[in-house]
Amino acid sequence: MPSVLVVDGANVVGSVPDGWWKDRAGAARRLHERLLVADTSYDEIVLVLEGQAKGGVRAGRDSHVTTVHAARDGDAEIRAQAQRAAERGALVTVVTADRMLAANVSPAQVLSPSWLLDRV
Repeated sequence: MPSVLVVDGANVVGSVPDGWWKDRAGAARRLHERLLVADTSYDEIVLVLEGQAKGGVRAGRDSHVTTVHAARDGDAEIRAQAQRAAERGALVTVVTADRMLAANVSPAQVLSPSWLLDRV
């Protein structure tokens, strides 16, 4: 069974106070680059970006990382991506610290941004 990791880009970037708010596109690009070389057991990583962060990474697939630009709000896109992956029969994990989002991505497992950052 394939496994998919859906990453709440804004939430992960925002979990580290490194000045990301001054360059959201650059912060998204750095996260994307780290995900490309991350040592995880997931078959696919879906990075969801919203707002100014979308300017840092083009939408589409690079290796095992697919970047998705949220049309409106990131949470709705994260839920949609998790649902699509589950419908394809994948085991889905969502990385976010957003409690409201975490409560609404069932049947996905939810892990924290710190879990992901420890691996990238």
